[in-house]
Amino acid sequence: MNAIRTAVLTATVTGLTLASLATATAAAPPAPKFLAASQLPAASTPWTAEPVRTGLPEYGSVCTAGVVPASGSSYREFRTELDTTGRQTTTVAATTAKAKTLVTKLNQRIAGCLDRLAENGIVGEAFYHGRIAVEEGADVYNVDTSHPEVGTADAHLISVGRDGRTVTVLEVGHLGWTLSEELAPFRTSTRTAVAKLY
Repeated sequence: MNAIRTAVLTATVTGLTLASLATATAAAPPAPKFLAASQLPAASTPWTAEPVRTGLPEYGSVCTAGVVPASGSSYREFRTELDTTGRQTTTVAATTAKAKTLVTKLNQRIAGCLDRLAENGIVGEAFYHGRIAVEEGADVYNVDTSHPEVGTADAHLISVGRDGRTVTVLEVGHLGWTLSEELAPFRTSTRTAVAKLY
């Protein structure tokens, strides 16, 4: 009789454990998807996509460093052979409200980017290129900078988009020339990045 009771108890516990695991698995949201190299604006040499990594990269981006939390974030780096780089950083916030707050902070950080860089002798121009109607929306910017004393120039296209409680930041940078001719393709890449998250 005791053996029967033990067997029944073991089966019950096992069943509960499996049910709990199934519930947890079902409740876990899917991981957001990232752009492929072919979905970035065309460059003079092909893009190469690094693996998606959790957390944040060692070196933050020029205009958005210090805003995105490492928790809940992942990123993918992109490169070409000729001084062109890209990065997509995606953060799954705990709530939709926190995701909205993160978008606001990112937009404010980008808007004030040139003022911060000017403290280090960097000059340039920054433009807001409007909103894209995809999921909860995406905002597009470009920031062109130069360092007169060093003689360097950089151009950056940046976008911030949101789908529910997930925020994604897409950045493309060139050394030495403007990105104005790539604005339309970058908007297309941004739309794809946000739509592709889930």
